[in-house]
Amino acid sequence: MLAKRISPTALAGATPEELAGAVLLAPVQLIKGTVRKGTRVDRNLGAELIAAARSGSLSQSLRIAWPEETDLHEDEAAERLAAAAGGRGVERRSLRQSRLDLAARWDGVLHVRTDGLTRLNAIDSLELFTLFHGQAVQAGQVVASVKVAPHLIPTALVEAGVRIACEHAPLLQVRPYVAVEVAALVAETIGGSALARFEAGARTKVEALGGRFAGTTVISSGEPDTAEREARAALESLAIAQRLPVILVGGVSAGDPLAPFYSALGSLGGRVVRHGVPAHPGSMIWLAELAESRLLGLPQCGMFTMATAADLILPRLLTGERLTRESLAELAHGGVLTREMRFRFPAYARDLDAPEG
Repeated sequence: MLAKRISPTALAGATPEELAGAVLLAPVQLIKGTVRKGTRVDRNLGAELIAAARSGSLSQSLRIAWPEETDLHEDEAAERLAAAAGGRGVERRSLRQSRLDLAARWDGVLHVRTDGLTRLNAIDSLELFTLFHGQAVQAGQVVASVKVAPHLIPTALVEAGVRIACEHAPLLQVRPYVAVEVAALVAETIGGSALARFEAGARTKVEALGGRFAGTTVISSGEPDTAEREARAALESLAIAQRLPVILVGGVSAGDPLAPFYSALGSLGGRVVRHGVPAHPGSMIWLAELAESRLLGLPQCGMFTMATAADLILPRLLTGERLTRESLAELAHGGVLTREMRFRFPAYARDLDAPEG
């Protein structure tokens, strides 16, 4: 681009045709109001600027640039990057001051390919910034924004950013919740009122994410062999016969390998994907799989009525995501879930208490 600073005196002697096609590099105050930086100058605006210089109402120099054939205006650059970055469930908003927001098309979970995001942002002047990967979002919520720093940018830089976004496609997507049936299994002694609170908490969370809560099976025996048989029968019914995609388990700790539940799980060919997750509160949560079911476990039933790392995992399970050890390990970044981090939770969990300890 060719950039110039034009004094009011020099501007007064110019013609509208000489200014047409240029871009303002700084805002200009005219009698009718402020013309924002980044504005493209057409013949009419050029005439207004010249008239202001001639009348004396424009006292400051005009900072302006003319694009070369290899340059793009910031608005077009943002449009190209947004089109390349946004995948399923992401829709573009209108440009606002040369920033283009990307919003969720539906309720669900935002997925960001962070390695590609970092590569794209390593290109000078390109800016694509997002919410957290794995964050629960609502329809209409802004999940990312695109902008370029200069008002005119070499097309080659934008094309390089577009190539990176395509290599990592979809760089951004919002996976919608799936209307699935979710059951619960309780493996601890629990009374009527405590069971009611557990079911109410589980139902609230599942239904807020578009699922249907199918009720609770309680393993009531404290004798290990009997408890294992009851757990096996419950798992055979829920995971194998009914093939429920998600089962919530209360009262089984990630730190207790002797829990009868784990023996029952293993006897049916199931396995624990991960004992504990790198986040707090909720570091003793575990995730297991049996047939096509995913089992999300908390050490105490009362934790289902609280805000924990389980509220980062459950939304992802209810989109149908097959979480792995690696995807659970990613929770470590941002895993200190203080009240200031509640924005990462689904809306239902933001006002819930956190467990002590």
